[in-house]
Amino acid sequence: MGTIKLTNIRTYSYHGCLEEEAKIGSDYRVDLLIKTNLKPSAHTDELTDTVDYVDLNRIVIEEMAIRAKLLEHVAQRIINRILSELIMVTKVKIEVTKLNPPIGGDVEGVTICMKKKKNSFFRLIKEK
Repeated sequence: MGTIKLTNIRTYSYHGCLEEEAKIGSDYRVDLLIKTNLKPSAHTDELTDTVDYVDLNRIVIEEMAIRAKLLEHVAQRIINRILSELIMVTKVKIEVTKLNPPIGGDVEGVTICMKKKKNSFFRLIKEK
């Protein structure tokens, strides 16, 4: 097994429960960690034998562009897409941070962290 990390993916998105957040938006940071088998690509030096981080970044950007009230909802959508679209991924951990949140204080950011492992039965079916 191995790990691929994408750190500090920056987006400007419109998430939040407040009406103002839907109108003016905010800066966000996403950190993503996935688990996959890196042995084949380490041996072959072929992109087709690994998880392309361009695809990971694309999924994050696309899902961050779809408005949600809660960061948890956005994070779960990202996790679900990665696990369903990228067959070689076995586990996803994501942190979504709203920078300078409107919570009435001097707070740099609010972060939610979620993770999910692909069901091993599901992995066996996909690998066949």
